[in-house]
Amino acid sequence: MPLQNRVTPFGEIVAVASRGMFTGNRGIIHDPATKTLLKRRWSSHAWITCTCEFRGRRRDVMAARSWTELFFLDEATALAAGHRPCYYCRRTDANAFAAAWARGNGLEQVSAKQIDATLHRERLDGKAKRVHPLACAVSELPDGAMVADVKHDDAGVRDGACTGTAYLFTRGRLLRWSFEGYQPAEAAMLEGLQDRLVLLTPPSTLRALEAGYQPALHPSARTN
Repeated sequence: MPLQNRVTPFGEIVAVASRGMFTGNRGIIHDPATKTLLKRRWSSHAWITCTCEFRGRRRDVMAARSWTELFFLDEATALAAGHRPCYYCRRTDANAFAAAWARGNGLEQVSAKQIDATLHRERLDGKAKRVHPLACAVSELPDGAMVADVKHDDAGVRDGACTGTAYLFTRGRLLRWSFEGYQPAEAAMLEGLQDRLVLLTPPSTLRALEAGYQPALHPSARTN
């Protein structure tokens, strides 16, 4: 039975079989005796994205009272959920992200602590995912940005979480997100979508993408 450790672009942590390209964590949020999540969904403001392979190390997932291993389809998904690259196992990417984040947000330089503090304000609305208004046309988004057509009725809110359909913007078009990868959005889905879309990627991270940071995307984003 799959463990509850797969993260969606909405920041929800769910149980599905596939794991994706990246792992990461938000601190210790599981019970190692049962390998189940605690009620809290973060215990640290440092929400990071890590490589799944690092110096040959192997971990028994959710087996120890150490950081809780979470998994993401790709880096765009992790960024949309409010994570950033890890300075330990992804130092080159973390430095590139910080440099782009600083440029995009009008700073000369920035620390991981400053990024984490800003992201924490931007990614959460109480216990729920904070979504942001889409302040530009979809065609003006940078590659790697994620948006969503969010349900606004009662069916779209579950345990404080917003739900809907998430899309990746890449190479001038929207691709529909799923746990297995991206698929082209059908014309019927896109009709009138601009007026309904909200931004999932935190605004400060969006500005880092605009400033040149290129997240690693799932292969389906290129083949589809």
